Amino acid sequence: MTTLLTTLTTHDGWGPWGHDGPPAYWPVFGIVWFLLVAAAIVTAVVLVRRARQAEPRRVGERTLAERYAAGEIDAEEYRARRDVLREQP
Repeated sequence: MTTLLTTLTTHDGWGPWGHDGPPAYWPVFGIVWFLLVAAAIVTAVVLVRRARQAEPRRVGERTLAERYAAGEIDAEEYRARRDVLREQP
């Protein structure tokens, strides 16, 4: 009887979680980390694509601003051409 009593008081079950096993919600942690990493990658890809798509328009606006500053075109023509460059396709 003392051996059984000693065993029951010193051994609390199978593994570190007792007789029931690990908590039922443990897979959620892996899924959350996966979703965070995936969201970071998707965000980075979207930002890089937007920057690459906007680059030609920025180059055009910069060239247009240089021509305006040099006096090659007037303010009305500058605004009209800039508006054309800023139109969404």
